[in-house]
Amino acid sequence: MRVAVLSLGLVSAGVGAASVVLADATTGIVVSSPAASEASSWRGIAYGNGIYVAVAQGGTNRVMTSTDGTTWTSRTQAEANDWTGIAYGSGVFVAVAPTGTNRVMTSPDGITWTARSVSASDWKSIAYGGGKFVALSYTGNNAMTSTDGITWSTPTSLGIFNDWFGIAYGNGVFTALSSVSGTQVITSPDGITWTARTSAEANSWSNITFGNGLFVAVASSGTNRVMTSPNGITWTARAAAEANIWQSVAAGDGYFMAIAASGTNRLMVSTDGATWLPLAGADVGGNWEAITYGNKVFVGVANVGTVRVVRASVPVVTATTTTTAPTTTIAASTTTTATPTTVAATTTIAAKVTTTKAPTNDLPATGTNNSQLALVALLFVVAGSALMVRRRVR
Repeated sequence: MRVAVLSLGLVSAGVGAASVVLADATTGIVVSSPAASEASSWRGIAYGNGIYVAVAQGGTNRVMTSTDGTTWTSRTQAEANDWTGIAYGSGVFVAVAPTGTNRVMTSPDGITWTARSVSASDWKSIAYGGGKFVALSYTGNNAMTSTDGITWSTPTSLGIFNDWFGIAYGNGVFTALSSVSGTQVITSPDGITWTARTSAEANSWSNITFGNGLFVAVASSGTNRVMTSPNGITWTARAAAEANIWQSVAAGDGYFMAIAASGTNRLMVSTDGATWLPLAGADVGGNWEAITYGNKVFVGVANVGTVRVVRASVPVVTATTTTTAPTTTIAASTTTTATPTTVAATTTIAAKVTTTKAPTNDLPATGTNNSQLALVALLFVVAGSALMVRRRVR
């Protein structure tokens, strides 16, 4: 049962000021709308190494960073390209663009960026997993890979032409989605060889994430605008919280959160990918494009609107303290009341064992000494008899 959303505060909206702060009574999630560093057309966001990094398709400064998702600082991009996707892995942020001379740029900290030369395809999305980055082109039917974000492979054909929109890695496989009918899901173990899969419904699938052993995809149209899969192969349709234009989805610490470009509640949250709750707080004037997760906080960005950042902090799970009857560990003085083991009082009276000797007048039972004693006794008898005879003769 959904409980009403409680408004905690209200400040005038705008790029330079925070907006509504809301706490959801059902989930305990607190949503706020911090100010973006500037009104750029933010299209992608990632978290890594303790920092959130957003990239933009347009604007003066097309990168902004934050350590908490609340206070943002503008950064200078390597080139003024239409940066649309960003990922973090192997200690580096990597952004991709469908335009420009160098369509990849990298940074170890999100602050200083270096342009990288790659094949001129319309690179739209990127993901990291299994020790490598994989980037997909939007309409060019191409994929390229890199282990460090600097040196990239020659693009290879996916073999399945479509407008590939989102990509994620999980359970040893890369999974990508398309918003156009036809083959809408493809998977690959290495980013090079791809296999067509069947989506749960023929919707306009826009983005995908992996968490809690599950792929979760969202769509901007269709009856059921969510689908889930444990392996990227078999998909199950799920009902979204509202029929919004869901643009992006992220996962972290047992939560999934999706963000939409339209709708009354432009956030929705789930703990299993199957049942979703609407969540207020994302400004209805924002055309929300992307969302990421890091350090107990989901952060979304928009390419249009007076408010272009939304921050949703999830409850910190406190470990349950099991009270096991106060264990009084008194180190040396631990009174070990051992349950009396009644071993029938073993009275070991060692020396006092009474040995009842056989009467000393008993003859030994066996041996040659018996014969000698008998002979002596016989001599006494003979001598006695002789004395008696002498007395009679006298």
